[in-house]
Amino acid sequence: MRETGAIAGVSVAHADATVDEIEAAGGDGVRATVSDLLAREGVEEAFAVQTCNRSEAYVVTDRTVDGTTALSTFAPDVRGGAVRRLDHEESLEHLMRVASGLESLVLGEDQIIGQLREAYEESKSAGGIGPVLKDAVTKALHVGERARTETEINEGVVSLGSAAVRLAASEIDLTDGTAVVVGAGEMGTLAARTLDDTTVSEIVVANRTVPHAEFVVEEVDTPAEAVSLADLPAIIPEADLVVTATGSPDLVVHPSYVDGAGRVVCIDIAQPRDVDPAAGAREGVTVYDIDDLEDVTRRTRESRAEEARKVESIIDEELDRILQAYKRKRADDAISAMYAGADQVKARELDRAMSKLEAQGGLTDEQRETVADLADALVGQLLAAPTRSLRDAAGEDDWETIRTALRLFDPEFVSETEGPEEADIADAAAGGPDAVPDSVAEELDD
Repeated sequence: MRETGAIAGVSVAHADATVDEIEAAGGDGVRATVSDLLAREGVEEAFAVQTCNRSEAYVVTDRTVDGTTALSTFAPDVRGGAVRRLDHEESLEHLMRVASGLESLVLGEDQIIGQLREAYEESKSAGGIGPVLKDAVTKALHVGERARTETEINEGVVSLGSAAVRLAASEIDLTDGTAVVVGAGEMGTLAARTLDDTTVSEIVVANRTVPHAEFVVEEVDTPAEAVSLADLPAIIPEADLVVTATGSPDLVVHPSYVDGAGRVVCIDIAQPRDVDPAAGAREGVTVYDIDDLEDVTRRTRESRAEEARKVESIIDEELDRILQAYKRKRADDAISAMYAGADQVKARELDRAMSKLEAQGGLTDEQRETVADLADALVGQLLAAPTRSLRDAAGEDDWETIRTALRLFDPEFVSETEGPEEADIADAAAGGPDAVPDSVAEELDD
């Protein structure tokens, strides 16, 4: 039978880790990470999420030690202080906080909802989503939606793209300037839209696939042009601001691209990096990355503090609900296994007793019913106390007791351990193959 496992998680995120550390923990993408985790011993389910701000992985195992072991190599080259390890309850709460935007660099930002959904679908395609992670992630997404509809956590909030533009505006005068957006994905589109509300006179969108860049160009009213990444060496020297947000695994903007440039600010919000840090060594060139946006977003975080407290109340409420449901499921699994195992033993021994009684002179239907009722009563009374104990164990998070019960009372385990030798022992304990327990005989005499 399938036991309801527990979640273990690991997170490398912007609060404790640098951009390079997040990139190092990201591996080869969500699907590759999930596939690798599923190959580890004891792992039944796996989920991963990777954004510019975080690289995280979650597994479901029956034994806590298997979950810890499976995740031990998720971020082998990242310093210990940048890696946060999560147990079952912490994983559930953390996923809710992530979906609500409470763990985002920009507090309450909306993009994380879509990113989590995408990560869920990718993990599902890799075969990583089972009943436990399905409940966990869908609950987190539900909480994220509640946070945004029942509070103002995202009211007036800035995205990383708009935070990048705000940072640039504090460094240079964008009036009549030229801004280059590298990347036509979600973050690049948001950056272009934010630039559309500034005083820049031209926006250039560069992308590997030019038609995608053209789609972004159609999103803005400012004069804009779509170009290929191959055009960057000619375009960047003429720009005042460059915002990069591609999904490329390789560097996109090389130091040579800024040769001949005047004053230009490059803001790299991609993960992994788009801009070679060495470009910042060139005179007149300033390069910022995600770490540098913390100061820009801090003011938004402070203004959202009261709304964040409301979101935390929602999380507390929903976390209690899912934990109680999980505990009931674990207890019910153990209790079902216990009764199923007991019923197998009862049916076998009842059949044996009936055969012996028939050999001693036959039974009436009423007597057969009496023996069956006696067996049912014995099972019910014997398992009443263990049932209460298992429910108490679930309420107290005593998973070791529940795991032990699941193994001991697994019907397969019970049937496997009952062989000829055990039957002989049972007969001997009852006084031999022809003996009938006194209690049964008394019931029959009545």
